[in-house]
Amino acid sequence: MHGNVIAANSTPPGKGGVAVIRMSGDGALEIAKRVFLPFSGKSLDEYRPRTQIYGYILYNGEKIDDGMLTYFPAPRSYTGEDTVEISCHGGILVTRTVLEALFAAGAVPAEAGEFTRRAFINGKLSLSEAEAIGTLLEATSHEQIRLSASPARAKLQEAIDGIRTSLIDVMSSIYARIDYPDEDLGEFSDEETVARLLSVRERLAKLIDTYKTGRAINEGISTVIAGKPNVGKSTLYNLLVGEDAAIVTDIAGTTRDILERTVALGRVTLRLTDTAGVRSGELDKVEEIGIGRSKDKITSSELILAVFDLSREIDKSDLELIDEIAKADGYKVCVLNKCDLVNEKNPPFDLSLIPKGVFGEVISISADKDNLSAIKTLTELINRLFTDEKISCGQDAIVSSARQHASLLRARSFIDTAIEAYRVGIAADAASSDVEMAIGAISELDGRAVSDSVVSDIFAKFCVGK
Repeated sequence: MHGNVIAANSTPPGKGGVAVIRMSGDGALEIAKRVFLPFSGKSLDEYRPRTQIYGYILYNGEKIDDGMLTYFPAPRSYTGEDTVEISCHGGILVTRTVLEALFAAGAVPAEAGEFTRRAFINGKLSLSEAEAIGTLLEATSHEQIRLSASPARAKLQEAIDGIRTSLIDVMSSIYARIDYPDEDLGEFSDEETVARLLSVRERLAKLIDTYKTGRAINEGISTVIAGKPNVGKSTLYNLLVGEDAAIVTDIAGTTRDILERTVALGRVTLRLTDTAGVRSGELDKVEEIGIGRSKDKITSSELILAVFDLSREIDKSDLELIDEIAKADGYKVCVLNKCDLVNEKNPPFDLSLIPKGVFGEVISISADKDNLSAIKTLTELINRLFTDEKISCGQDAIVSSARQHASLLRARSFIDTAIEAYRVGIAADAASSDVEMAIGAISELDGRAVSDSVVSDIFAKFCVGK
């Protein structure tokens, strides 16, 4: 038995033209020999690696399908281990049966993300690259794909490697000066060391600043659409989602519960929530619960789109909603909807009644009648608020995960302490300790120094077969 050989279906479950089943580990080819018989009658050993071989797939000696097999010997494979890929017909039962044949021949089921985890362990990719692959698998927008594709991963790795190398050079010079103070072996003087650390700090700061954009693209911005009943919240929600996901009627209070979707808006990903209309007065129990949930979402969201009916006068419910929004920490946008209905008979919404400083932006739209203009206005506003237009996915190094951001912040903090140590005249060995810890923080980015629990958490989010 080859207990370290893992196997899993690498294509989505369900009916399809072709399914791909992958094995990885020492002994993968031996297991493949038990389940695959080339039509040529040759042994799999007689074929050159990376050659597609046509033959029968066997289960306990019985022919169950015909397909293609490709062998990738270590270390030139995705995982860095011996890897075998079998392509069979994509029926649900036949795919499962082929996988069972591999298990019967000695393979074991792969865990979620185990192929990519082995690639990381075997040095085929860094932890940051593995995270990017996970993002790529879950991508819901073209910008997420650009952020996670190979060119973007390479740019980030290049930036990380450059910072780490610079810090190692500085630390080597510091140690040389400490160990041999009378021989002037250190490459840099104290002044040059500080200058080098300041240069590294500047590069770190530039990379840290990209997180705002990377996070908006990758993780997304928690966004709530709030307002009193019948102001067009659900119409705006449907417009952003791109389909009739929320029921829209002229009856106030149609939306009673929270509706949630993840949508792409330009470069930004929105974790979007439509809420029950917030109002005072007599409420039934269901509406009261819905309004309570709406207020919770207002409190916890990073972006609040507060919708008001521009064609009607501001009333008590509007003012109570504004008071509720004023308490929240998220960025607040006043969305004046139904601007197409404003005329002499319909008095416009009086903005002077809104306390100054509550809303960072005020926009006027018609979500129902002029939806293209509404989408354009919202896209331009939200992208300006949460991304840096000068940053380009695929061209620039971009930090996109909270883990990466935290490591960079720690590294900068250690460098700040080291610089201060030199400036106040503390011994160089004290500064060297901080530089060493900064290198450790940078090493966490690509997995050179990271705990098993962090690694496990990252790969647990992958699908089985990747």
